[in-house]
Amino acid sequence: MRFRINILCFAAALALGIPGSISAREKEHSVTIDAAAPVILIRNATILTVSHGTIDKGDILIKDGKIAAVGGTLKAPADAVVIDATGQFVTPGIIDCHSHIAVDGSVNEGSVSVSSMVNIADVLDSDDISIFRDLAGGVTTANILHGSANSIGGQTVVIKLRWGQPAAKLPFEGALPGIKFALGENPKRSNFRTPGAPDRYPTTRMGVEETIRGAFTEARDYKKSWDDYNKRVSAGEKNALPPRRNLKLDPLVEVLEGKRYVHAHCYREDEILMLLRVAKEFGFHVQTFQHVLEGYKVADEIAAAGSGASTFSDWWGYKAEAYDAIPYNAALMTKRGVLVSINSDDAAEATHLNQEAAKSIHYGGLTHDEALKLVTLNPAIQLGIDKRVGSIDVGKDADLAIYNHDPLSAYAVVQKTLIDGRVYFDREKDLAGRVALEKEKKDLLEKAKKKQDEEKKANAKKPDEKKPEDKKTEEKKPEDKPKPRQNDAGEGGAL
Repeated sequence: MRFRINILCFAAALALGIPGSISAREKEHSVTIDAAAPVILIRNATILTVSHGTIDKGDILIKDGKIAAVGGTLKAPADAVVIDATGQFVTPGIIDCHSHIAVDGSVNEGSVSVSSMVNIADVLDSDDISIFRDLAGGVTTANILHGSANSIGGQTVVIKLRWGQPAAKLPFEGALPGIKFALGENPKRSNFRTPGAPDRYPTTRMGVEETIRGAFTEARDYKKSWDDYNKRVSAGEKNALPPRRNLKLDPLVEVLEGKRYVHAHCYREDEILMLLRVAKEFGFHVQTFQHVLEGYKVADEIAAAGSGASTFSDWWGYKAEAYDAIPYNAALMTKRGVLVSINSDDAAEATHLNQEAAKSIHYGGLTHDEALKLVTLNPAIQLGIDKRVGSIDVGKDADLAIYNHDPLSAYAVVQKTLIDGRVYFDREKDLAGRVALEKEKKDLLEKAKKKQDEEKKANAKKPDEKKPEDKKTEEKKPEDKPKPRQNDAGEGGAL
């Protein structure tokens, strides 16, 4: 509905001859990234580095979009923008390991059970307002996943929430791409069947396993055909023909080669173990189990496989396979050696992931640092981007969130969010700008109503025009089909 209202307002603005008003407002809230990032000094804050403890009354110097120095009483360069963070808390930007924001259209290509040929990166929507709202919650990076309608779903992309920039500038440079797998009720379409329509295979959990195994059997053979071809070319064979390109199998070959991460939607312990067996059989690695609500039952096996777990804080009982979920899941897996993150899977949930992480202190007794890692350093490691983000260390990207209270407090509110050393969200400016936005909205609506009233009056003054009588259309008689000549059959023609 909001999208429809925005479109109507934009159309009204164009009709009223004020094309520059909306773009001007967008420019006011956007960030220019072509110019050099400003030098920024965040002063006198409580810095929660995540990697090496807490610094009281500390400073952070930012140059060229990177963290240049962290410590106490840093000297500000003459051209530095100083942010006074007295009484405030600075953390690494929140990282959401499971998100579906910024997608234009459906996140599911549900027509087939293996849709590895489609790519979420092709449908990124940089105008999705959820980007801005999640920025307001301190989120700086998100793993944008395909949906869970498929045993093997589409390709995934990690983005930075650079609000105001085109879609091409959202992807996290250098982040390894991923692919979405799904187990259980969703890929077997337990709750999504259309009456009268034929079921899509698979409709059972064993069918989901067979679908994944079958796809990787094809991918393994496909990879071998390319390996054989490359060997022949390397040996100097000039007439070697390359195998036929298969867009569905290309991403699965990348999985086999360790060039693409597997993020697997799952709930039950038996299915988690099943995918670990299949992965071992074909020699690929499951980077993260997503949701993994029964992970606490098989935490040792997940840890032994070196897989991560990205789960909810306390969601449970919302469908049959979620009945055994417990709020202690994240803490129990952490204590068994699993690398755990807390994710949102929901645009609104992402605005308070800091509070979702804090629940693991109450449910399971994690320390403050362990809880904060659930939404910062741990998801960064799971996504292979921890050398760039996830903690406040010199040389890392200046992706930061500034809170007015301890971020694990229910009273914490984000004041500023920085990405690459640029302020993409400023609460003070946002609140101040809402008055102007409301006025602009009111003016547009009044002008649209005035124009509508003028058109009604103009139409009322016009004399009634008689409608031309409809001419009766003559019914055309069906033309007689020409009769075949008498000698057609005799000359051997087929009738």
